[in-house]
Amino acid sequence: MESCPSIKNILLLDSEGSRVAVKYYSDEWPNNSAKEAFEKSLFTKTQKTNARTEAEIAMFESHIIVYKFVQDLHFFVTGAENENELILVTVLQGFFDAVGLLLRGTVDRKEALENLDLILLCLDEIVDGGIILETDANVIAGKVASHSIDVSAPLSEQTISQALATAREHLARSLLK
Repeated sequence: MESCPSIKNILLLDSEGSRVAVKYYSDEWPNNSAKEAFEKSLFTKTQKTNARTEAEIAMFESHIIVYKFVQDLHFFVTGAENENELILVTVLQGFFDAVGLLLRGTVDRKEALENLDLILLCLDEIVDGGIILETDANVIAGKVASHSIDVSAPLSEQTISQALATAREHLARSLLK
């Protein structure tokens, strides 16, 4: 029986294997200690590989793992053992590129922690309940950026895209009145 491609988890770990942002979509790991044990053993298995230029694919505990590293961050996407690797890589690349866009090219642990809200929103835009919603980094980053606009901020303190979104919102409100 064929089903919709699904994701078991998306992990963003630092260079020591500690959590930066993680999202689990499967009940295979029933509690937090099981999740942390999975993350630690996955990190230990992959830390010596060179996944800096292209995504790497590995089998790990009956799961397909795709992963990529940049600076001191390690990006992981986990799928079932019968999942299509290309779909998992596409999800990983979408997450990786969207984070790069949202952090304006400075993708490191410090920036990621300072913008954790954007990264968590990014995860929510990519996958919901294990079902893949979006993989285009520009669309993901655009949706996340539109969620994070502070409408109460003066126009002079907003970026061009934020100002345009604010103007569009005001126009829509005035047309609906």
